[in-house]
Amino acid sequence: MGVLPRPAARRLRGAGAAVSDLYTRHRSVLPDWLALYYEDPLEITHGEGRHVWDADGNKYLDFFGGILTTMTAHALPEVTKAVSEQAGRILHSSTLYLNRPMVELAERIAQLSGIPDARVFFTTSGTEANDTALLLATAYRRSNTLLAMRNSYHGRSFSAVGITGNRGWSPTSLSPLQTLYVHGGVRTRGPYASLSDDEFIAACVDDLTDLLGHTRPPAALIAEPIQGVGGFTSPPDGLYAAFREVLAERGILWIADEVQTGWGRTGDHFWGWQAHGRSGPPDLLTFAKGIGNGSSIGGVVARAEIMNCLDANSISTFGGTQITMAAGLANLNYLLEHDLQGNARRVGGLLIERLRAVAAQVPHVREVRGRGLMLGIELVRPGTDEADPQAASAVLEAARAGGLLIGKGGGHDTSALRVAPPLSLTVAEAEEGAAILEGALRGLS
Repeated sequence: MGVLPRPAARRLRGAGAAVSDLYTRHRSVLPDWLALYYEDPLEITHGEGRHVWDADGNKYLDFFGGILTTMTAHALPEVTKAVSEQAGRILHSSTLYLNRPMVELAERIAQLSGIPDARVFFTTSGTEANDTALLLATAYRRSNTLLAMRNSYHGRSFSAVGITGNRGWSPTSLSPLQTLYVHGGVRTRGPYASLSDDEFIAACVDDLTDLLGHTRPPAALIAEPIQGVGGFTSPPDGLYAAFREVLAERGILWIADEVQTGWGRTGDHFWGWQAHGRSGPPDLLTFAKGIGNGSSIGGVVARAEIMNCLDANSISTFGGTQITMAAGLANLNYLLEHDLQGNARRVGGLLIERLRAVAAQVPHVREVRGRGLMLGIELVRPGTDEADPQAASAVLEAARAGGLLIGKGGGHDTSALRVAPPLSLTVAEAEEGAAILEGALRGLS
């Protein structure tokens, strides 16, 4: 990637009276635990391509995409047109009626999933998709014991919180499920960090096998191929394939949580599970976020015998509604026709090398990791392995001041910046964002 001149620091217009008033109103009527980024919270009013604008007229390069949800581009004309045309016909009718856009999108997703004899159920979010997968797995296996990964995150609902292995996002220990946590989601921390990749996988498999000897048969293992909220951490390729061999011997299901990794974001694969596909596809796959490009779409793909195991009626009032399905179809078509997976691989590869070159000169950076356009930058106090959340917040603020929006995350003893732009990111935009991030990182004292 050619190195462009580093952008000059910008002077953003400060939060105007309207934004300050909105913040005051927000605090008076919404929950205290509803997190906001930035010391002066940001109101985003509109976007185009890979850029957004705030209420004060400031323009930003968006490297977080509404938490990995704006997958293709802001205000993508193909999606806007599909939504507008569908809105002119009918917005919603529920799953009690035949729904052509829902059937068409389900057909496409079933075929793309890699799961044989697949059935698709649509929800409104990734949380609800994971809830549904848990319902299906526990009903099918007649067990309420779940295996989950340490440092994981699977949503905000009661059951999803109960299997989340990230204390910062787990507000209660109460749960309808008995959850047992397995090693392996974080490669460079924990008791096996010093091992080679092959030794790491073998140690995690031994731990899983030992664990299964001390508990009632679990229903399923749920795992993110790359842990999103946990700071874009991942195991070596092949770990979940090795896990699956152990699980399959015991009839235990594998649920791949693809809410953040799906649709080609990792570049190398269309689904994150394909990096672990030696033992075949997962039994269930959950998705959300990027498929709607901002519309509320989530869902579950499962083998027919699993999807059809429920013995009571069920519907979805808003899952699969016509307007979101129209958005999803248009967005998926654009993604495939323009090979955005390939773009994520090419541009993401250039971006990670650029960031690693910067990180080598910044003592606060412990690791730059990820693949495709799903990259994490872990920050520590220089000379230690101790997390530095203050540094993460400082970089977030400095990046914004430079005209770049990024995210942050991390689990136990970690603090990471999350970089996940729309998959249509150009080389020039990647270099521009990397230069802004370089300035923000070098500004750490």
